[in-house]
Amino acid sequence: MKEIVLPVHIGFIMDGNGRWAQRRFRPRAFGHRAGVQNMLKICEHAFELGVRIVTVYALSTENLRRPPEEVEELFELFRTYFGKKRARLLELGVKFNVVGDVSPLPEDVQQSLVELAEESKDFQKGLLNICLNYGARQEIVRATNAAVAAGRFVDEDSFKELLMTGDLPDPDLIIRTGGEVRLSNFLLYQAAYTELYFTDRMWPAFSRRDLEKAIENFSARERRYGNVRGSKA
Repeated sequence: MKEIVLPVHIGFIMDGNGRWAQRRFRPRAFGHRAGVQNMLKICEHAFELGVRIVTVYALSTENLRRPPEEVEELFELFRTYFGKKRARLLELGVKFNVVGDVSPLPEDVQQSLVELAEESKDFQKGLLNICLNYGARQEIVRATNAAVAAGRFVDEDSFKELLMTGDLPDPDLIIRTGGEVRLSNFLLYQAAYTELYFTDRMWPAFSRRDLEKAIENFSARERRYGNVRGSKA
């Protein structure tokens, strides 16, 4: 049997929470709660398999334009899991990092995120990036303005350091659930040579076995980075 090549860095676009709930005649908030619970389960399994970095798209800049009541429900969910249930997150044994502009979030949520990062800073099992109020286009504009303000000319490597992901390795694999086939403003610069995996499975229903199947699919691909098949260059 061919040895499985494990991605070092996986990104998740966790789509389909609201639709999953509506198909069960439940409010969208029910789907968001189920989605967070599944995020913990799937991230835990990814780290158990040996993945070193996981990046989850928890809240896009566009999500803040949703109806105010749904946005407030998301904020309440963040209060619960980043605050009251923070111990469950810390059980993962990984370092937490927030990617995005959290300034529009309620101050108590921001404080909980600071505390979560501080309490997990020495954990060694892996790194979990939580993208909150994140948009890739905004990230690229921000990095460009930073270079201009500093009077710097940049190349690919130095520009990458100005991004919110800094010196982290680019994602090897991005998995999107929910049946949509696009990146939706997620890690656009970093995903130049990322392998993409799309599934119709709604995020709350995405299982550990689904994750393993995605990794097996990734492992079977030949990543050429623009070279010809079989090239070692």
